[in-house]
Amino acid sequence: MYTPQKIRVTPSQLVAITVLLTLLLFIPQIWLNWQAYYNFNNLTKNEFRLQKLSDEIIYLDEVLTMSARMNAATGNLMWEKRYRQFEVKLDNAIQESIKLAPQAYNSKDAEKIDVANQQLVKMEYQSFDLVKKNKQQAAQQLLSSREYETQKQIYADGVIKRKQNISLELQQQVAKYRQKIFWAILASIISLLLLIPAWLLVLNLLREYLKVKKNAQVALEETNWILETKVAARTETLNQKNIQLEQTLQELKNTQVQLIQTEKMSSLGQLVAGVAHEINNPVNFIYGNLIYAKEYTQKLIDLIKLYQQEYSHNNSKITTVIKEIDLEFILEDLPKIVSSMTLGADRIREIIIILRNFSRLDEADMKPVDIHEGIDSTLIILQHQLKGKPEQKEIKIIKEYCSNSPVVECYAGGLNQVFMNIIGNAIDALREKEVKDLKQAKERNASCITIQTQVKNAESLIISIKDNGLGISEEYKNRLFDPFFTTKPVGKGTGLGLSISYQIIVDKHHGKINCISSPGEGTEFVIEIPIKQTK
Repeated sequence: MYTPQKIRVTPSQLVAITVLLTLLLFIPQIWLNWQAYYNFNNLTKNEFRLQKLSDEIIYLDEVLTMSARMNAATGNLMWEKRYRQFEVKLDNAIQESIKLAPQAYNSKDAEKIDVANQQLVKMEYQSFDLVKKNKQQAAQQLLSSREYETQKQIYADGVIKRKQNISLELQQQVAKYRQKIFWAILASIISLLLLIPAWLLVLNLLREYLKVKKNAQVALEETNWILETKVAARTETLNQKNIQLEQTLQELKNTQVQLIQTEKMSSLGQLVAGVAHEINNPVNFIYGNLIYAKEYTQKLIDLIKLYQQEYSHNNSKITTVIKEIDLEFILEDLPKIVSSMTLGADRIREIIIILRNFSRLDEADMKPVDIHEGIDSTLIILQHQLKGKPEQKEIKIIKEYCSNSPVVECYAGGLNQVFMNIIGNAIDALREKEVKDLKQAKERNASCITIQTQVKNAESLIISIKDNGLGISEEYKNRLFDPFFTTKPVGKGTGLGLSISYQIIVDKHHGKINCISSPGEGTEFVIEIPIKQTK
């Protein structure tokens, strides 16, 4: 009978089998867990780096936009230089991001982002060229245009969407690696029944991974907090700079408008002076010859009378002509005509003197002047607006000048400009009231402007200009001297007259100007200026 022999395993064989089994289970398990650890480690680093790069790209893009706009606003080439520096940093950040996540930059959305970015860069380069050509306003309009804002929005939305896509892709990769880890753990559990050291190694690897993940999360949160703090500080700084820039731009705009207004008044003064000069020469010629014409006329009249006494009764033809031309009337009226011409020439000469006083082109410095002459010259300039028309009544001017008015040390041209602005506004208000009364079929009262001067004390003079127009409401009265504020229709007022008048009276002459008005009660402007200016 055959008896099967028992298979005996020697200790060395058992050790060899155990070692072989250990190798068969341990090596693949170590490999699988090492791959999981390596992939998780790389994924964590890439995720952290991509998030940091995305935030850096957004920040650098805002810096480029701010630099381009500051360059257009200030004209300082320092901002273009700053733009070039940060442009290189932005390109490097994008290139590094492409290396880490190339699939996110190979899509239709990425092409749209690139197109929008190219358009933005092109427009920003154009703004730099415009600034170099001293066309700052055109550069500002370009960077605030609808096209620029649209491309900016497309670019910003694309960057945010790309950031979201990168995060989503990373999450998907995390999900895949989690699945691999699941199978690795399952294999570890199976292997644990056979090989405890391998399981312990897997647990140790997992513990290390969790520790690294936690540390990375803490570092990421700390970095985000630092970035948020820096962004908040930078945003606050930019807001302050924007406020300062807006104030500077407003001051520059006001200065520009004042220069334009001053140039207009200077042009008006030159025109008035030129017209006065051109009229003065022929008027002097006429006025000088009228003296001789009057003398010669009287001599001819005496001669004609002598002829009448000696020969008119003996000549029938002369008698007939005398009756036909009404010689007696001519001899009586001719001296009156010459006298009227003399009076007219005197009046023209007076008007020329007033026009010269208004222009004051030779008085750029502060000099003692007669305020009444300035007011009268302004009224001459505005005479055509004061006269009546078919649908308008003549505006009556009431002068209540003080008899002992001293000469005032001032800028005559500037004060004439103030008188022109205030009296011109009074005329507009009175004409507006006439139109309103006509529409409402109300009885129209006489329109008048009262100009009064009085010496307050030995140091100051008060000038009051009052009309009986519609008046001004309290809401508008508080804003009268603000630049660009006007209640007139578009095209009929710039809102600069009273603002410039305020600066001339208060800033240049160290005086005061106040408005006293209420609806339906007319408007009065009271000007107080020093008689002597203290240095």
